[in-house]
Amino acid sequence: MKAVVIYKSKTGFAKKYAQWIAEDLSTDIFDASKVNINMLTAYDTIIYGGSLYAGGINGIKLIKQNIDKLKDKKIVVFATGASPSREDVINKVFNRNFTVEQQKYIKFFYLRGGFNFSRLSSFDKFIMTILKWQMKRKKKEELTPDEADMLAAYDKPVDYTSRDNITKIIDCIKR
Repeated sequence: MKAVVIYKSKTGFAKKYAQWIAEDLSTDIFDASKVNINMLTAYDTIIYGGSLYAGGINGIKLIKQNIDKLKDKKIVVFATGASPSREDVINKVFNRNFTVEQQKYIKFFYLRGGFNFSRLSSFDKFIMTILKWQMKRKKKEELTPDEADMLAAYDKPVDYTSRDNITKIIDCIKR
């Protein structure tokens, strides 16, 4: 098996998981900004990881736009986000990012990452501040548990990453 791990990470959580996966599988690893489709044709297994950004997987266009060229390869995609890893979250992310046709060729995983407001770009801080204001306007009892956790994370960064979270990905690739 000749595999490669590619990642796009805004705050470091997707990168951390990508590095762990590459270490466990002894594969090449690249930041998505340094990869083109011609490079990927040399691999039979492609693992792509990206952080979630407004529900979209950061940088996933590389895979989506080239799915026809990658159909004969094993394609594993993981997304990282601050939300807990629940089936509804996983399905929502998978269905929002991939067509039914694309889903036939992709094995998808959601890995809980974290949230660190201080690592965001100025633009992302602006967007996240608007979200924070919207949540703060709600009465405390109207907040969902996810919203309450998110509000707390603005003041104290959270990191839910765990090397154990990659076990299913490693098993899937080794099968």
